[in-house]
Amino acid sequence: MATRFILIYILIASVCCTSCTNTKKIAYFRDVQDTAFRARLPIVEAPLQKNDILNIKISSLNAKASADFNQAGGADGAAAGGNNQGSGYLIDNNGNIDIPMLGPIKAEGLTKSQLKQRITDVILEKKLLLEPVVDIRFMNFEVTILGEVAKPTVINVPSEKISLVKAIGLAGDLTIYGKRDNVLLIREEDGARVTRRLNLNSSDFLNSPYYYLQPNDVVYVEPNAAKVAVSGRSQQIVPIVFTSISVLLLVLDKVIK
Repeated sequence: MATRFILIYILIASVCCTSCTNTKKIAYFRDVQDTAFRARLPIVEAPLQKNDILNIKISSLNAKASADFNQAGGADGAAAGGNNQGSGYLIDNNGNIDIPMLGPIKAEGLTKSQLKQRITDVILEKKLLLEPVVDIRFMNFEVTILGEVAKPTVINVPSEKISLVKAIGLAGDLTIYGKRDNVLLIREEDGARVTRRLNLNSSDFLNSPYYYLQPNDVVYVEPNAAKVAVSGRSQQIVPIVFTSISVLLLVLDKVIK
């Protein structure tokens, strides 16, 4: 009986040994040293794009006059500038937003700061308010995480700032089969869809302009060769292995008896 358990233990140990993984391939930033990256990591403000939805609130010392800008419907027909998450100004197919009393204003291609200044300039040119204050927030700041992560998901970012590392964390981290040295980032820039390959094993990523994500970014984690091999052969090999082990155990049992 003791011999039987020893043989079973050897078989299990053999299977486990064949599945060992090199930990260097799954470690993040394995070459990072004690240092500071702050001065080398600028935060790039994302340009506005068609179909972005913006919450725009205009205020001034004259609350009554300011209210006229925040009561009428936005481009999607909802009340602009309010707290209702269903409201906002949609940047239309021409790249414009239509603000009450101001008319169409070109928004596509501008940053939020630039659009704030443009709206402020129009208000002052038309002498509608004194010292206007314009606040703009994204209402559809979302990033998508797909592939070899524990929980593929679409993440809403109310703070309008999220790093790729945090997004991966919110998606439950990469699985052991995810390629950490070849993560694909899909982003729209100047009306074109661009792709970037990122190496999360390297500390150089901490200095990358892609450390922070932008609205509508898509992150795809590719499976490594081990996952592809397992997926391709598992349906054939696993039954064979278990059947072989079962037969071997029966034979050993007969021999031992």
